[in-house]
Amino acid sequence: MGRIIVTNNITLDGIMQAPGRPEEDTRGGFQHGGWSGPYNDDDKMRKMGEGMARTTAMLFGRRTYEDFASIWPHAPQPNPFTDRLNNTTKYVVSNTLTEPLPWVNSVLLSGEAVDSVAKLRAEYNGDIAMLGSGMLGQSLMRAGLIDQFVLVIHPLVLGAGRRMFADDGFAKLELVDSMSTSKGLVIATYAPAR
Repeated sequence: MGRIIVTNNITLDGIMQAPGRPEEDTRGGFQHGGWSGPYNDDDKMRKMGEGMARTTAMLFGRRTYEDFASIWPHAPQPNPFTDRLNNTTKYVVSNTLTEPLPWVNSVLLSGEAVDSVAKLRAEYNGDIAMLGSGMLGQSLMRAGLIDQFVLVIHPLVLGAGRRMFADDGFAKLELVDSMSTSKGLVIATYAPAR
């Protein structure tokens, strides 16, 4: 059985919207895009690299997939994540996209999202990383399909934006690992409490 590992940048108030770029996701009039960049440092990159090294596949919702597919196939070299993202199999949960998908090594999972991912998780052997994909993550969390959360917690309160955890979600988690970085991030790894 595979393990689904969600890795996300979040703020202290749980916002995960548009961490990378100002234009990344402006839904709801969000004006704080690109908030995570000033906190990147060698500590964070090393920890993210360790996670990517264990990843054997990736899982995306449609919106995050389309954003990543618009950037990573053309990302400048050298970048430690470019080859890994391009060469890893990417499973994309969508009922609006059609094959062939534009990014190399992409596989469409259509139908009911929770059912499709549950089947993938049951049949897959290895770590499946999910980055972003907030709505999909909330659905999978409610269904008990997430095996681990790696939260890159930024010392920042935005006060508005799309949150990682939905109001109707409930989960008890156990801390598995944590570290802090030179720029004040806390990278906390949690597993569902058993």
